[in-house]
Amino acid sequence: MSEKIKVLYYALWIAHPVLQMGIAAFMLRRGLYRKFKFFFGYILTQLVTFAFLFPALWHNSSAAFYIYWGCDALSVAFGFAVIHEVFVDVFRAFHTLRDLGTVLFKWAGLVMLLVAGVVSVSTDSSEIAPWMQAILTSQRCVRIIQVGMVLFLLFFAHYVGISRRQHSFGIALGFGSFAVIELVLICSWVGNHLGGAWMSILNMAAYNGSLLVWLGYVAVKSPARDASLSLLQPQRWEQSLSDIHHPLPADSLIPMFEGMVDRALSRTHQDVPLSQENRAVGTAARGAAAATGTGSFSIPAVHVNSEP
Repeated sequence: MSEKIKVLYYALWIAHPVLQMGIAAFMLRRGLYRKFKFFFGYILTQLVTFAFLFPALWHNSSAAFYIYWGCDALSVAFGFAVIHEVFVDVFRAFHTLRDLGTVLFKWAGLVMLLVAGVVSVSTDSSEIAPWMQAILTSQRCVRIIQVGMVLFLLFFAHYVGISRRQHSFGIALGFGSFAVIELVLICSWVGNHLGGAWMSILNMAAYNGSLLVWLGYVAVKSPARDASLSLLQPQRWEQSLSDIHHPLPADSLIPMFEGMVDRALSRTHQDVPLSQENRAVGTAARGAAAATGTGSFSIPAVHVNSEP
C-alpha cells in the first residue's frame, strides 16, 4: 500500500467516529435514543469498536484480530435488531401487521443462524475458521434483509403512510445503500478485480456516505405522520388478519339475526304511513300469513346440533 493510499485509508477510517459522535449527540439532544434504542446502541458499538481496535493495530495485532471479529459479531446482531425496530416504527399504526411482522422476524433470525451454522460446518477451508465463516454468513444475510427493507420502503412507503423524511426511512436508507455497495464489492466481477486496499477504501467511503445520511436525518425534525390519511390497503390487511385471529363461531346465529333486523328496519323506513284502518287490516293479514308460514317475515328453521 502506497503512502497516499494509506493516508486516504486512515482519513476515511477516522471520519467514522467523528460522524458517529455527531449522530449520537443529535439523538441525545432530540430524544431519539428512546425511540430507536437499537440504532443508538449500534452507533455506540461502532464507537467502542474504534476506541479499542485503532490503538490495538499499533501495539498488538493478535488482540486487534479478536477485537475486530468480536465487535463484528455484535454489529451483526445490532444490525438485525435495527431492521426490526424500523419495521415496528413503520407499522406502528397497524397492530396486527406489526405483531405478524415480529413473529416473522423471529423466524428469520432463527433461519439465519441455522444457515450460518450449516455453512460454517460444511465449508472446508484452511484460510478461515468455521466461526469466522458463520459471522460472515450472518453478516451477508443481514445485508440482504437490509436491502429488502429499503426497497420495500422505496416502493410501498405511500401504502403505509410513511414520508421519505421520516427517521425510520433514513435509517433504512443508510443501511440499505451501504449493504448494496458491500454486496457488490464482495460478490461481483468488480470486487474480484479490485485489490484489497481499494476494496477497503470503497467500503469505508460507502459507510461514510451512510453516516452522512443518518446525520442529516437525525439533525432535522421528522414530520409527524398524518393520521387523517385513509390508507385503505393496509387497513384491509389489518382487518383480514384480525378476522383470522378472532373468527366468529361457525354456528353463531348473531350475524343472521343482525341481517334480519337490518332488513326489517330498512323496509319499515321505506313504507308509507297507513291509516288506522289500513294498519289494522295489514296487521291481521300479516298475522294470518305468519300463521300459515307464507309471510315475507318468516323465520328460517334453525337446526341445532345435539352433539358436543
